[in-house]
Order: sequence, then C-alpha cells, then structure tokens
Amino acid sequence: MLRLEESCDVEVYQDGPEMPADQLLQRVRGKRGLVSMFNNQVDRRVIEVAADLAVIATVAVGYNNIDVAAARERGIVVTNTPDVLTEATADLAWTLILDMTRRVTEGDRLVRRGGWKGWTFDFMLGADLRGKQLGVVGFGRIGRAVARRAAAFGMRVAVYAPRPPREIGTAEPMPLDRLLATSDVVTLHCPLTPDTRHLIDQKALARMKRTAYLVNTSRGPVVDEAALAWALGSRLIAGAALDVYESEPAVRHELLTLENVVLSPHLGSSTIETRTAMADLAVRNVIAVLSGQPALTPVP
Repeated sequence: MLRLEESCDVEVYQDGPEMPADQLLQRVRGKRGLVSMFNNQVDRRVIEVAADLAVIATVAVGYNNIDVAAARERGIVVTNTPDVLTEATADLAWTLILDMTRRVTEGDRLVRRGGWKGWTFDFMLGADLRGKQLGVVGFGRIGRAVARRAAAFGMRVAVYAPRPPREIGTAEPMPLDRLLATSDVVTLHCPLTPDTRHLIDQKALARMKRTAYLVNTSRGPVVDEAALAWALGSRLIAGAALDVYESEPAVRHELLTLENVVLSPHLGSSTIETRTAMADLAVRNVIAVLSGQPALTPVP
C-alpha cells in the first residue's frame, strides 16, 4: 500500500471483508484506479458509474467477479495476479488431500470432544496414495503445480482440460467422464465460467469410484454443493475437501454435519509471503496503467 500511496491519492475501505454494493458505487465515482478483492462484484453498473476509471486490478487469479466485457467497452484495463499464488494454492490442495485421505481433521474433532478411547488395530483407517491415480481437472498454472507434486506421493496423474494442455509431462490426458470414473482423488483447478458452473453435479459424482475423494480449491460454484452433500451422505464417494463454496462465507448446512468432508475457509493463497506478493502485483499494475505503461498482468 505504501508503494501506491507514493504514486497516487489512495482511499482505502477497511470496514469489513466485502464492500457493500451501494458503497462501491459511491466510492468509485471520480476514481482512476480500483483495486478489488474477488468478493467485490464489479459489474456493468459499477463500471458505468466510474466514468474516469482506467484500470481495475483484482487481487486474485480469477476475475469472474468483474464484467470484463463492460470494462473493455469503456477502454478500462483489467488485471489479475497470476503466478504469485500458484505454489501456495498447490500446497493447500495437497494439504487437503492428505488431511482427507488420512482423516486428520475428523480425528482432531474426535479427540477434542473426548471420543478417542485409545489405539486399536482398525481404528480410523484412511487410504494410501501410492500407486493411485490423481485426476486433475484444469491444467493451468495451479493444476500443473499440483500435478508436479504427485510424484512425491507415488501417484500417477490423469488430466482433463477443455483445450489440449501443453507441457503435460507424464500425465495422461483423459475425457472428463473417464477421469472421474478412474481417479482415486479428483482435484479441481478450473476457472469459473458458464461451462464450469456445476461441472461436478450429481451425474458427475455418480460416475466417481465409491472409494474416491474430491478436492476443490478453484471456485465454489464449480461444485453443486447440494449434489455433493447427497453423494457424501449416501457414501457414493469416500470423502471431499473444500476450500471454496457456492455462497461464501455461507456453507451448505448438510456439509457441516458430515464427518467425511474437510472444510477450510478459503485459505488457498493464504500465506504472508503470497498475499504480500499478490497485493504488490495488483498495485504495480495500477501504477503502470495510470503512468501510461502497459499492464504487467492483463487478463487474457
């Protein structure tokens, strides 16, 4: 923020995690740059009110909260923060995979409520990863980083991406149906688009192995949470781990009652180093555009 204050007059919103829509409409008037979080909806109405806006910098990789078409109509540059959060998010995905398959959070809850009565041979058995298949849905920067880590756990990798991915390495490309039917862990790393909304629905979950696990660190609406609660409750899949939700911060009530799901509060990029780098990149994008230079990371 200091870097931005040295170059611009800055107005900061600090009253809560999300600026109310009416306040955003008021505050954006007369501004030339906007630094937004993923949960700020910068829609056509906001863009039309902000007649002086030259750049919108979102502190995230995804930009589905911004009406990019409306921004481009008015010559506004939209930027995001790719690359800097790739490794942290990939680490979090593997944290969830290990937690879920070894039932760590479930065991933590058991210990805290006094339910652990001591070691027994068949107590809280989890699942090994070695020799199993990791299905990666979406093979951008984060998907590739997650796939690279699979070798350390002895897993083979299958990949589904709408466009044939480059640098696929030893991973095997598969149609989505086959990936779902053959993978032991399915991890989601696709953007939220009309095509990926509820990509994992009741039909998709029914295709998965009864022993399989689902991980979502991409965007909440990629998964139909009602269908997931049904699948978990019916033991159609072994478990799930979610870092993102359809209606954040609200979480579907049925998921809160199930033991075979790990729920984390959108921690994908949540390290000090990564969040600092994200904020710095967003700020540098704003300064570049307002100085008449090309944006460092304009959205595709």
